[in-house]
Amino acid sequence: MAVKIDKKIKGYAVVTPEDKAREGAAPVSGESVPRSTIEAEVSAKPMADVIQMHERIERPEVLIGSTYKIKSPLVEHAMYVTINDIVLNAGSEHEQRRPFEVFINSKSMEHFQWIVALTRIMSAVFRKGGDVTFIVEEMKAVFDPKGGYFKAGGVYMPSLVAELGTIVEDHLKTIGLMHDPELSEHQRAMIAEKRRAYDEQQNNGSKKNAEVAKTSARTEQRSEVEGQAPDRSTAEGRSEEVIEVTGDGASFPPSATMCHKCNTKAIVIMDGCATCLNCGYSKCG
Repeated sequence: MAVKIDKKIKGYAVVTPEDKAREGAAPVSGESVPRSTIEAEVSAKPMADVIQMHERIERPEVLIGSTYKIKSPLVEHAMYVTINDIVLNAGSEHEQRRPFEVFINSKSMEHFQWIVALTRIMSAVFRKGGDVTFIVEEMKAVFDPKGGYFKAGGVYMPSLVAELGTIVEDHLKTIGLMHDPELSEHQRAMIAEKRRAYDEQQNNGSKKNAEVAKTSARTEQRSEVEGQAPDRSTAEGRSEEVIEVTGDGASFPPSATMCHKCNTKAIVIMDGCATCLNCGYSKCG
């Protein structure tokens, strides 16, 4: 049966024979349901009162946050990055902490203009809601045409904006929006084994150097007794690296080179192969 629709459709619903039977009327094929009935049924359903982050949420009087310090060789004075968070659904099982705004303060005024613009855009992204973790990769992918620098710990920063992105990443990990990729048990065991092997190699090298030093000292004593000038070329030309490799928070040799995988100066030569003591990467596989 064809039914002519002569007005705009504002809503619809499918009526099953069971629904008509419960209402006490015979089911009629193609019969429409009034909009008021649909709205009443929707309003009668229980709605979850979970508050999600969106741009219409008003700023509370008090926000909690953290302040991070950046000391970069690219700027004369340190920069202080403050990220404030808002707590949604406080006291319930749906409680969630989300970033709400960011401020950057410094004595240096040469970057003031772009810093203010960047913080306003970042705050707008945070208040928009949804997945805000994409901003980390976007900021870390910014490269300074004048070249980057190494921060404390030997981690390479391609630009000042990239270090700001690293701080945002650390903050999002702190509040639970981002997580580090977990290493498997095999990877952890492999890294621990490489660190032990390097530690043993350093200890053996130290013992050999000590033996060489003792031999040189005895040679010098004999030369002095015989009236000859002592030969210090071997002892003076020797350089020794004393490094403690202990796992998390480990320090790496000053002569280590940067690993392109984890951007950390932790590449050392072990058994003729370039090996990273931080992430376990090995050029030889």
